[in-house]
Amino acid sequence: MDTLTIEATGDLSEVGRSNWDGLANPGWCLGPGGRLEGGGPAPFNPFVSYDFLSALEDAGCVGGRSGWFPRHLVVRDGGTPIAAAPTYLKSHSQGEYVFDHGWADAFARAGGRYYPKLQTAVPFTPAQGPRLLVGDRDQTGRRDILARALVALAEQTDASSVHVTFAEDADIAALEAAHYLIRHDTQFHFTNRGYATPEDFLAALASRKRKQVRRERRDALANDITIRWITGDDITEAHWDAFFEFYSDTGSRKWGRPYLNRTFFSLLGERLAHRVVLIFAERAGRPVAGALNLAGSHTLFGRYWGCTEDHPFLHFEVCYYQAIDFAIAHGLERVEAGAQGDHKLARGYEACATRSAHYLRHSGLREAVKDYLDRERRAVTHQNDVLNTYTPYRKG
Repeated sequence: MDTLTIEATGDLSEVGRSNWDGLANPGWCLGPGGRLEGGGPAPFNPFVSYDFLSALEDAGCVGGRSGWFPRHLVVRDGGTPIAAAPTYLKSHSQGEYVFDHGWADAFARAGGRYYPKLQTAVPFTPAQGPRLLVGDRDQTGRRDILARALVALAEQTDASSVHVTFAEDADIAALEAAHYLIRHDTQFHFTNRGYATPEDFLAALASRKRKQVRRERRDALANDITIRWITGDDITEAHWDAFFEFYSDTGSRKWGRPYLNRTFFSLLGERLAHRVVLIFAERAGRPVAGALNLAGSHTLFGRYWGCTEDHPFLHFEVCYYQAIDFAIAHGLERVEAGAQGDHKLARGYEACATRSAHYLRHSGLREAVKDYLDRERRAVTHQNDVLNTYTPYRKG
């Protein structure tokens, strides 16, 4: 312990690509363009990779006036990084998908100052993954160090709180042991139960639901719509131009201002093209809708969708059914379809709990939030149980 140093850096390049990826995705190697090689003790997650996080920094999507100021926590042993956490000092609560606006408002009305706060997360990305990055050795001890170091960083920066969002089980256990409050939320995921073909998936559905899915998929393509999967070296800047138009339209309607800029998508294509799966709907050879997915070693993560033409059920086809088809075709175990949307239940996705951890420095705010989260967790558990009675799968 005497040889350990802990620092916060505003530039991921100070840690280095091989050092970061060795902690984030141990055993895996990303070759040119995101070609995945090797194998590790845990599934590969593209969002915590150096290439993804550095693309956000290099494109200016974080830093500057974004309100996301990188403060990546790094633990070194004799100068060698042995643990890290992707962390940001924040001046707002946008782009997180775990909503604490009510907490901020209540604290402000009581005379407190909620911002800045610390956020350990992947910006603009409601996807589960490792947050306390410890490689594959001495994991419990290193996670404990990071959990406590985040609190110390909050004290040094006069941040009101620490928020670790969309974390995995091992991280949640370490954070709870360090007296963070645990919050549950709901997403909708598809599980590939060994389906060899999309027809195998359809055979698992109740007859009435199977007919509904077939009808929706047929109607989605009724207006001479064709579907294309585009990945790897086949992705061009023209594809990114088209997708950015889709993304900007959706973003401006939902958030007022899209979080990601056009430069980010070019960098994503340059660094992680073989992890990118673009699903385009085309009419007369022209893209009219599209969805962006990123592929891990075991999971397809659905991220963004947009369109320039409205067609019945096209959103369901491009975002949900085609993602299932891709996962089955490539032997992936899971599709995580992003935040919100109980309409996904009828399309083969099931309600799953996601978890986050929160450390609030003010004792009064902490006790109020703790009481709220105790009740919210019970409600989320009950809600998910009820939601999953409405899945389309055959009973028994």
